[in-house]
Order: sequence, then structure tokens, then C-alpha cells
Amino acid sequence: PDDVKKLIDRYDEEVNIIKKNALTMSWYMRGGASYEDILNMSATERKSISEIIEDNLETTKKSQLPFF
Repeated sequence: PDDVKKLIDRYDEEVNIIKKNALTMSWYMRGGASYEDILNMSATERKSISEIIEDNLETTKKSQLPFF
């Protein structure tokens, strides 16, 4: 029973992390992809979008252009 509880807690934590990341990505996409679109993507696709966001943020910092 304790192992099952730990497993459920771990899965619950992972789900919350995925949801938060999907909300963050949808915010950065500014309508280009909805929260639901991102949740329906594979982990590889979400990772790629996250890398693109990070690259764009880094470019914005280097260029000192406004992000918004």
C-alpha cells in the first residue's frame, strides 16, 4: 500500500509539472498553440518547443530588443 501511495504521489507530481509547463508554453506561444494543443503533443514535441522558447529568450537578451 505504501508503494502504491508513493507511485500515485509521484505521478500526480509529474502531471502537475506537465500541466504547468503546458500553460507556460501556451503563454509564450501567444495563440500559436493552445494549452490543449500542447497537452496533446508528445514529450519530444514539448521539449522542442521549450528549447525554441529558451533560444528566443536568449536571443532577446543578447540583442536587447523588447521581448513583448
